[in-house]
Amino acid sequence: MPHTLFISDLHLAPDTPAASEALLKFLEQTAPPSDAVYVLGDLFEYWIGDDGLEHPFARRIAAAFRKLSDGGVPLYFMHGNRDFLIGERFARESGMKILEDPTMVNLYSRPTLLMHGDTLCSDDLEYQKFRAMVRNRAWQQAFLAKPLVERARMAQDARGQSEQAKQVKDLAIMDVAPATVAAVLRSHAYPRLIHGHTHRPARHEHVVDGRLCERWVLADWYGQGSYLLCDAAGCRAVPI
Repeated sequence: MPHTLFISDLHLAPDTPAASEALLKFLEQTAPPSDAVYVLGDLFEYWIGDDGLEHPFARRIAAAFRKLSDGGVPLYFMHGNRDFLIGERFARESGMKILEDPTMVNLYSRPTLLMHGDTLCSDDLEYQKFRAMVRNRAWQQAFLAKPLVERARMAQDARGQSEQAKQVKDLAIMDVAPATVAAVLRSHAYPRLIHGHTHRPARHEHVVDGRLCERWVLADWYGQGSYLLCDAAGCRAVPI
């Protein structure tokens, strides 16, 4: 049956080889029969600019996606909170089309809204302030103007600070805000919603203005990850 695959939050890095190998196997064995593959953010643990493609690790990942694209499978990428600096060079070399967040698609006659998911966590005010800063074009230009080695160090520092912050934050704050989810569903005419970011894979039902809406949260690939397979009959999570 025709189907489409969704993944997110792989957080690939040279020091997490298991996730990288799982992705390469997924792209080679699982993805080729699909109608399309969507990566909804945080493909990498961090991305410091497309000149990072000079690193063999990044080139290997881009080449694996390109092979799938060259085989005729449409590939789509949406920025996450870790890889928001992925640009046109990476898109070109990987064969992926970069999508806006959010993006509406007609998925087997079912209106479906795609998001990374971090904007749904509106109660995490500290994170939202940080997000606004790093998504600012002037900030990005200043960051990308720094030497690659300095950017790598800054990314590693931010990685450590993020992990420390998670240890003291209320878990509820780091999850989606129900009111924000309802507002997003309402503003897009009550679609199905697929997103990542929270690392809490599940299927949720929301009743908004008397309309029943389905929300799928994608899994991270730190441990036993999964992908979401959607077809005309619906969606289901499949372990990798």
